[in-house]
Amino acid sequence: MKLVKTKLFAILFVATAVFVGCSDDEADLMAEVRVNGTVLIDNDDDVIGDVGGSFVGDGGSVTRVFNWTCNAATADYNADITATAEGSFNMVVRDSEGAVVLDRTLNGAVEPDSFSGVTSAGTAGAWTVTIIITDFKGDGSFSLSEGN
Repeated sequence: MKLVKTKLFAILFVATAVFVGCSDDEADLMAEVRVNGTVLIDNDDDVIGDVGGSFVGDGGSVTRVFNWTCNAATADYNADITATAEGSFNMVVRDSEGAVVLDRTLNGAVEPDSFSGVTSAGTAGAWTVTIIITDFKGDGSFSLSEGN
């Protein structure tokens, strides 16, 4: 009986070690957003001046929010992606009153792979920019500057 318990314990120990030792591939996926050369780790960073952003992913997802000072009623925007698989990049810009002045998405592996233009008119001041990368595999860039 003692031998059976020992073998059972050994089997359970090995099974547990194998289970714990296996990694979840989804947990290892990565996505990262940079603004003006700095990786955004937390939300609510402040950006003054033109925004030059980039992003990269290997199938991961991330949402980053930063505050941008826009002293004009509109902003010029641009974004493009290079993606070899499905996934998406979404940029949402809200003016200082919280009104959405831009909400655009690019999807990987389909055209178009870029967008540009001028936001809707909003209230100047502290704008909020939300970048949402979902299941994205590839890289890209985005920019914002005060409109005329």
